[in-house]
Amino acid sequence: MRGDRNSYWMESAPPGGIHPPLDRDLRADVVVVGAGIAGLCTARELARAGREVVVLEAGRIAAGVTGHTTGKLTSLHGMCYERLRRRQGAEAAALYADAQENALRDVVRICEELGVDAEIERRPAYTYTLDEGKAGDVRAETAAASAAGLRATTVTDTGLPYAVAAAVRVEDQLQFHPRRFLLGLADDLLAHGGRVHENTRVTGVHEGTDCRLTVKGGITVHARDVVLATHFPLRCHLTLLMRLSLRRELVVAAPVEERHAPDGMYLTSDHGTRSVRTAPLGEGRRLLIVAGESFEPGSGGVRARYARLEDWARARLPGFAEAPTVHRWAAQDVHTADGVPCIGHEHPDTEHLFVATGFGGWGLSNGVAAGRLLTAHLTGAPRPAWMELVDPRRRLPARDLPGVARHQSTVARHFVAGLRTGRRCTHMGCELGFNEAEQTWECPCHGSRFAHDGKVLQGPATRPLTM
Repeated sequence: MRGDRNSYWMESAPPGGIHPPLDRDLRADVVVVGAGIAGLCTARELARAGREVVVLEAGRIAAGVTGHTTGKLTSLHGMCYERLRRRQGAEAAALYADAQENALRDVVRICEELGVDAEIERRPAYTYTLDEGKAGDVRAETAAASAAGLRATTVTDTGLPYAVAAAVRVEDQLQFHPRRFLLGLADDLLAHGGRVHENTRVTGVHEGTDCRLTVKGGITVHARDVVLATHFPLRCHLTLLMRLSLRRELVVAAPVEERHAPDGMYLTSDHGTRSVRTAPLGEGRRLLIVAGESFEPGSGGVRARYARLEDWARARLPGFAEAPTVHRWAAQDVHTADGVPCIGHEHPDTEHLFVATGFGGWGLSNGVAAGRLLTAHLTGAPRPAWMELVDPRRRLPARDLPGVARHQSTVARHFVAGLRTGRRCTHMGCELGFNEAEQTWECPCHGSRFAHDGKVLQGPATRPLTM
């Protein structure tokens, strides 16, 4: 496996400011746990609304899921609109589209207001199939997306260097540099009195009229309200826990000449999911970014998955095979049983604890939308019409319950296997699998990840492995 194993977004952005670890007890109006796009969007809006806000981040700003995405900022989320229309009605699809489109506008507005160079480029987004037998599904998705308010059409000419059977095309979407954007948000948060503490792992959350958070090292933080923007929630009530599942996805990227760079953002579920976009490099070159090979964390075979993804890129995309270097990274996504994010009160009995999770691979637009909704919750501002659609306390349709049952059966199997093998996750005891490409231990149940020496890399686990 040739090339650089670091995210291009992490390498190509400024290092950002210094945000020291928390070293003493404190109190704030709102504590936001997690400094990805959902956490920083929420914290910034709250600080601008006059709230005393503290962000606690276990690692570095934008170094988790947001720093390892493909950087697509689009309202076209695969084939989601026909599914939403069929399961929850045309109004639900329209509300979802409105939330995404508003998020795109917010990003452009924020960058203009703050003078942030996030390398925003307007491009069409495509969801396509190579299978003539699935062309009807594409046309149905186009009709549903159009009815939901998107500028969607069905096309066969996509700008890719190979033919497709059919594609949904949505105009005027965005691609950008996610880490540059988040560093700009963090600077504005600090300018409005907010605080950020990196390398500060929260180990416990106690909700009440006076919320209490425990931090590694014996530090206590008090807050009126707490927002968990940690990808998979650090604290998760059973009713929410049961509807969340994890998938991990790989990314390979290489510089190509501009003449070889397709002029759009592309996604297909064919070949085990393939996503394509490019980013500017200058001097007549662009970075060709290819993602795919979605798999359950801890399931192994990651080197072979990287090889398949790179082989596909070499065979399909001119210029990739000749590229001198290849970046490799991976991201992890939380999915919900009904395909809709969970943003709001953690469960029916909580008044001061909020979550933002279940973005299903579309965390950039949904993270921005989460910031708007959670700020409305916490300030009493008018709440968007799509609030109930994403409420974590919503009841699941009966048709989604078998999927929940299957996932919980898998979780139970991994838990029992953990009892047998002894190599168990410190979160809830599921067995761990080893990712030989990234040299990490991974939990297939709830996505915790550990370094080869046992250090926690990604929650919800808060305690290291005993090696």
